Amino acid sequence: MSRVEAETPKVRLSDYAPPDFLVDRVALRFRLDPGATRVTARIAFRPNPDRREAPAPRDLRLDGRNLVLHAARIDGAALPPEALRQGPEGLTVAAAWLPEGGFVWEAETEIAPEANSALEGLYISRGMYCTQCEAQGFRKITFYPDRPDVMAPFRVRIEGDAPVLLSNGNLLGQGPGWAEWEDPFPKPSYLFALVAGDLRAVEDRFTTRSGRDVLLQIWVRPGDEPRCGYAMDALKRAMAWDETEYGREYDLDRFMIVVVDDFNAGAMENKGLNVFNSRYVLASPDTATDSDYKSIEAIVAHEYFHNWTGNRITCRDWFQ
Repeated sequence: MSRVEAETPKVRLSDYAPPDFLVDRVALRFRLDPGATRVTARIAFRPNPDRREAPAPRDLRLDGRNLVLHAARIDGAALPPEALRQGPEGLTVAAAWLPEGGFVWEAETEIAPEANSALEGLYISRGMYCTQCEAQGFRKITFYPDRPDVMAPFRVRIEGDAPVLLSNGNLLGQGPGWAEWEDPFPKPSYLFALVAGDLRAVEDRFTTRSGRDVLLQIWVRPGDEPRCGYAMDALKRAMAWDETEYGREYDLDRFMIVVVDDFNAGAMENKGLNVFNSRYVLASPDTATDSDYKSIEAIVAHEYFHNWTGNRITCRDWFQ
């Protein structure tokens, strides 16, 4: 199937309805290539029990934009063309091809990060792969119910030539040309993150009030390491403040910030892997003003506080 271009349709609050299907788990495999990245998704769906009033049987509707679909399967069985309806805004699997209970949807899609100039979805910034999925960028990566009220744990395998391969959560393993990550906490798709490139880590540690040791990493391009000190200090103070004021202890083994030159926002609170515009992390006394330091402290804290308010507890829809 070919890649289909589309304009973003209007969405109205009055049209909101709970999703027909919920997601129990997501497994993604990325084979990175600037012009033809392959994404294999295995997604475990089940009918939403809160949609009992919905007509049965129910089609599976998945959001997707600018995707080339190479394969689609349900519980390992390939779907014929007549089972699928693909349009500019997504894909529908006819109910007749779905089991009555839970099932696993598998799709292989192709995307072109180097041609993605919108800085939404997976794109390349000066040789570095980066994602921005808020609000509806994940649908440019794979077919998915790309809405904040569908939450699931993610497991991600990244394969590519970049020396550093990052995603949300805890590192399960890595080797030459690959890395696997797992975020065990359910999250909506807009908080998914992937970064791959030639990066260096500035590291520190934080001990939570229960005694857990957390690795802190700020990932930057080579040469920018000396300008991360204030941002790291601001992060540690934000973590301590959230514990003292609200009893909210960080819940993963590591917390990462990645500094990106081309980014369409100041920063993004992706679970465990914040992505920042470089101006809100990098600073040195020789060039930064008091206002620069104030902005760094405020934005580092703001994005960290989203770990609970906005990530673990998120909005139902984009009107909230």
